[in-house]
Amino acid sequence: MKKLVSNLLLASSLVLSLPAVADTFTLSSTDIAQGQHMNKAQEFQGFGCEGGNKSPQLSWIGAPKGTEAFAVFAYDPDAPTGSGWWHWQLINIDKEVSSLPSGLESLSKDASLKGARHIKNDYGVEGFGGACPPQGHGVHRYQFTVYALSEKLELPEDASGALTGYMVKAKSLASTSIEALYKRD
Repeated sequence: MKKLVSNLLLASSLVLSLPAVADTFTLSSTDIAQGQHMNKAQEFQGFGCEGGNKSPQLSWIGAPKGTEAFAVFAYDPDAPTGSGWWHWQLINIDKEVSSLPSGLESLSKDASLKGARHIKNDYGVEGFGGACPPQGHGVHRYQFTVYALSEKLELPEDASGALTGYMVKAKSLASTSIEALYKRD
């Protein structure tokens, strides 16, 4: 009995000494959902696609301590390029920002995005470029990811998607994603 009481006291002290579990960094959206097909609003306008080219609304909570900025990426790993397709790279979002509106076009129109910067996507434009998989190519996955960064990034004006991805991942404290789907028949 003494040994049982001793073991219970030891177990109790271990449980009480564990650190509290931190909030979980999570991403949500009113426009896209995990494993669900996106609407025509998120389809590109060009390259044979006729969608709304509207970025989805995104909200995140639970960023880790030490977060100084955020980055948002949209990436299609299924694009038939050998290296995927960057649809969106937005960096240096202020640490106080926790959401982006649907259809974000101009960073200068939103005071909370002062200092944020779009990187040229694989369509060759700065900003969001919607889904546009080749017709008949099947379902593509679109990974919308928010990264909590330890610091804002200093990148050259003509930074590539690969360089931006490298630097974001090097400064990432945590990330959270929604993988949405899209196909053109």
